[in-house]
Amino acid sequence: MRNASGNGFDSSDSLAVSGAAEGTARLHDIPPSITPSHGDDSHLLSRIASPADVKALAPNELAELCREIRATLLAYGHQHGGHIGSNLGMVEATVALHRVFDSPRDRIVFDVSHQSYVHKMLTGRADAYLDPDRFSEVTGFTNPDESKHDQFVLGHTGTSISLACGLAKTRDMEGPNSGIGNVVAVIGDGSLSSGVAFEGLNNAAEQGGNLIIVFNDNEMSIAGDFGGMYGPLARLRASGGTAQPNLFNAFGLDYRYVESGNDVSALVAAFEEVRNIDHPVVVHIHTLKGAGYDGAGHVAGTSSASVGNVHEPDSAVSDTGVRPTSNVLHSEPWHSDHCNLSDHEPHEGQCEASHWQNPDSAIGKADNPRKHYGKMAMAALEPRFADEPGLVVISPATPGSNGITHEFRERAGSHYVDTGITESHAVAYAAGIARAGGTPVVATTASFFQRAYDQFFQEMSLNRSRVTVLDFLGGVSASDNTHSGAYDVAMFANIPGVTMLAPTSADEYLADLAWATAPSGATHAPDGPVVIRVPGEPLLSAERDPSLLPLTGGRFAAHPRPATRSHGDDGYRMLDWRVNQAGSAVALIGLGNAYPLAEQTAAALCADHGITATVIDPRQCSSLDCATLESLRDGHTLVVTLEDGQREGGWGEKVTAYYANHHVPECDAAGHDRNPRVLNFGADKEFTDRVPLDVLDERYGLTVHQVVESVTRCF
Repeated sequence: MRNASGNGFDSSDSLAVSGAAEGTARLHDIPPSITPSHGDDSHLLSRIASPADVKALAPNELAELCREIRATLLAYGHQHGGHIGSNLGMVEATVALHRVFDSPRDRIVFDVSHQSYVHKMLTGRADAYLDPDRFSEVTGFTNPDESKHDQFVLGHTGTSISLACGLAKTRDMEGPNSGIGNVVAVIGDGSLSSGVAFEGLNNAAEQGGNLIIVFNDNEMSIAGDFGGMYGPLARLRASGGTAQPNLFNAFGLDYRYVESGNDVSALVAAFEEVRNIDHPVVVHIHTLKGAGYDGAGHVAGTSSASVGNVHEPDSAVSDTGVRPTSNVLHSEPWHSDHCNLSDHEPHEGQCEASHWQNPDSAIGKADNPRKHYGKMAMAALEPRFADEPGLVVISPATPGSNGITHEFRERAGSHYVDTGITESHAVAYAAGIARAGGTPVVATTASFFQRAYDQFFQEMSLNRSRVTVLDFLGGVSASDNTHSGAYDVAMFANIPGVTMLAPTSADEYLADLAWATAPSGATHAPDGPVVIRVPGEPLLSAERDPSLLPLTGGRFAAHPRPATRSHGDDGYRMLDWRVNQAGSAVALIGLGNAYPLAEQTAAALCADHGITATVIDPRQCSSLDCATLESLRDGHTLVVTLEDGQREGGWGEKVTAYYANHHVPECDAAGHDRNPRVLNFGADKEFTDRVPLDVLDERYGLTVHQVVESVTRCF
């Protein structure tokens, strides 16, 4: 059985763990007097069942509602974790949106939608944040299955303007019968780096008609904001919205600026001014990311440990719970945060740690696989920078989530590039580096790479670009339906010319990285792109507890066996499969994260049924080791493939197809058919939403007892 813990994805309200030490400095205590209680009608939030209730409040009650929402978010972050920082910054804006607009007739589209917690509280789902027993009732993103107030399931970025254009187009074509009023797209400065956001702006200006783009500028992306547009945006903020060039005016869009983006009254006034407008307009609001976290003592270049956690006097806190911060005065305000705090120490302002808050229950846990293996890869690459000027690590945002630490980035200097949330650009950029003779390594999450599929085909593969891709969080997981990595093998391994490796140990992972990034012209270096599926929780658990690999204890042979020469005569033979136990009757082939299941199943077959199975680690999934498959014809009547990814279109079916397409008529010496039967185990072709990993394993038959049962039924 695989361990369900430690997913560590920045994607949903599932628990994520990090390596923060026990005793990490806590955020300021939340005064119980302003923390709403479930079912307590004395608090405003408990009485909000729909946006109509927000509209019914007296003007002087809006600030109190914001304060209660902020207190709820702070408590929720400690207990459950999630994208708390982005929501804290959007409290006043979301209250103002529902005060002014008439959802769902007025359509509000949240980009990424990880900042929609406040929207959910105001649209009948407050109990999912107030009552710990109901925390799992809502996703971390908008979802029309939850509420008519949610327009789309969105977990990736940059698309809200395009989606809003589509809603507005239908409204304008159908007229009053469309049932659609104002159309509002909410997008942040980090999301604006996505190319599709610019495509949406371009279309909006030409299309015309009512379209309101709320541009939430908190001077932060996931890490920093990177790109040439952030300087002009900083000058717009500094000038009160009057500086030129104005990016939005350049597209032909009307523009308004609201400096006080955490002032609910100012926002209500701004939104009332543009409600029912007859042309597209951008309302640029300047907000504070993480507004309400303890901002005291967090100064650029320092940490809470070095300056203490001295709270500002109560008089310095706004009437909606926003604390003053000193962390917005960097010399390069659109670049990365310099505090480098852990996921348990988020604070106001330019704070990377406030992107994703881990719950208090995760304090002291070891690094999840993404951080563990990401740090390992960076540690292997860093010593090469001095002698390899063309070696560049590229992260399209999300660096810290994948173990690309702040310290590494600072030391790497120009050898590290954060392109912002721009997966398509990142891959094409890497192909350009490779064409010039450089060595690019692109690292991000499996589900984010879907956004660059065209670039993988064209710029990377068709051009035989020597690009190395680190594919994090690939495989079946308990993530939400927008961030599942179960489709990565079906995606990458079916692109012509791509070599996809699935290492099953830290040593092999580093060897794969060294091979993939070998200097051009080096002996046996790959001649095209290489995708390395970063090991996941089952493999990390096995490294920490070798008993989870009962046959080998993780002590694999240095070279594959049998000693085939099918892929070259070099000592490492990168693409050959490894036979870790030679047996008969049954062959178990476990790909990547599913390899521990192969060993555990083999041990159970031997102990309970006297079957000594052959156990194979294929090590890669982009080609078949035909010599090994042919060797299984003798003495094996059953071949079992195990993969923790989508079965249909995945890797295991290629083994089935091989034997079906290479049928041999003769029997072996014992008179047995030399065409083994093949069983494929993997995930169904479906979207799953926060389903526990052990439940998914059971559903897909990826458990020891289910594989054993299926095997024994064949004899």
